[in-house]
Amino acid sequence: MSREFAESLIVEIADYPTPGVIFKDLTPVFSEPKAMAYVLEVCAAHFASKGVTKIAGIEARGFMVGAALASHMGIGFVPIRKQGKLPRETYRVEYSLEYGQDAIEIHTDALKSTDHVLLVDDVLATGGTAIAAGQLVEQCGATLSGLAVLLNLDFLGGDVRFKQAFPQTDVFTVFS
Repeated sequence: MSREFAESLIVEIADYPTPGVIFKDLTPVFSEPKAMAYVLEVCAAHFASKGVTKIAGIEARGFMVGAALASHMGIGFVPIRKQGKLPRETYRVEYSLEYGQDAIEIHTDALKSTDHVLLVDDVLATGGTAIAAGQLVEQCGATLSGLAVLLNLDFLGGDVRFKQAFPQTDVFTVFS
């Protein structure tokens, strides 16, 4: 499987969810087994020497990629969810969106101080959610080792903001 083929599966949808936005739909990549295998292989290869012990997937599409990648790498998976979705005690971080506020949570016992965590999500846009997820990893006492995304919308500056918040953290993008 080539990167070009996998990337060609991404569908652009004009004016979704609002006028002027070009939405990048990655679900065709998820539904093509060879494309998904490519995504998992390049992410696993990139982080193979980083000592990653857990993957934390950011709700919701980060669950699909993160859980599959954790299985592929033979390590554990931890969900980072929207507020109120986890049944036990949680850490919570609120963050700003373009259109308001939101919050995400992680179980307080999800990670240990010995864990080296790779955050996984589908798209990095303005960086707010990824930064909040990194803060949750740190609240658990674990080490944030990296962020893997399928697509970085670099014109929105999320990668720059994330690197400012976590300068020692490796940010990896599958597709340009």
